[in-house]
Amino acid sequence: MATPNAALFSWQQHPGAQVPLATAVRDEAGHDTTLGNIIGSHPVVLDLGYYHCPSLCGVVRADLFNAIATSGLVPGKDFSVLAVSIDPAETPADAAGAKAADLHASPSIPPTALHYVTAAQAGITAIAGAIGFRERWDPQYKQFIHPAGLVILTKGGAVSSYLLGAGFTGGDLRAAVLRAGDGGIAQAALPILLVCFHFDSTTGRYTLAIVKLLRLLGILTIVVIGGLLIVLNRTKSRLRG
Repeated sequence: MATPNAALFSWQQHPGAQVPLATAVRDEAGHDTTLGNIIGSHPVVLDLGYYHCPSLCGVVRADLFNAIATSGLVPGKDFSVLAVSIDPAETPADAAGAKAADLHASPSIPPTALHYVTAAQAGITAIAGAIGFRERWDPQYKQFIHPAGLVILTKGGAVSSYLLGAGFTGGDLRAAVLRAGDGGIAQAALPILLVCFHFDSTTGRYTLAIVKLLRLLGILTIVVIGGLLIVLNRTKSRLRG
């Protein structure tokens, strides 16, 4: 079976889009609720992934908590974190286990600031579609293919901005949350191709197939930029002439 084209699973950013607040979810305690019951009092950092991910999902959350520690923000007051599993087979017990592990690694964050939920496929599809998140289960590698990153939502559940990839800084997170708190909508972020698939979280590296794809895309980017520079230089020369 051929390796999927990771570029097909990059973010399709939807600044200003409204997430479906009526979507039914189940929290880590097994209680049925909706997105609207979780979102509303302050901005939300939304993370789509899955709790038994063997690749990048845990890295993204760990990087988020590292950014929180240096952001000067107060979790639960300035914002909350909402993790939504994209695997409809995961249960509240899976969500609770992931939350407990994250709290153990970041004990300064109050548990009430973190919401780890699961949902039926229809709910997952609705949330993912609203924010431009594309995913697919790969039966060969038994992993979900999906982009890495976070979505910052306003108090009303509108997409304020995106933090793509991983390795977030406290300053970036702070700026994004404060913008969302004011109801601001940022322009689409520069695209970053970081896909949670064939990524070995123990080594921090992609497998050979994905490395080749990333190298190819890097070469294409250089070619495009080089072409633009040539055109600009020729245009300047003509204007001077």
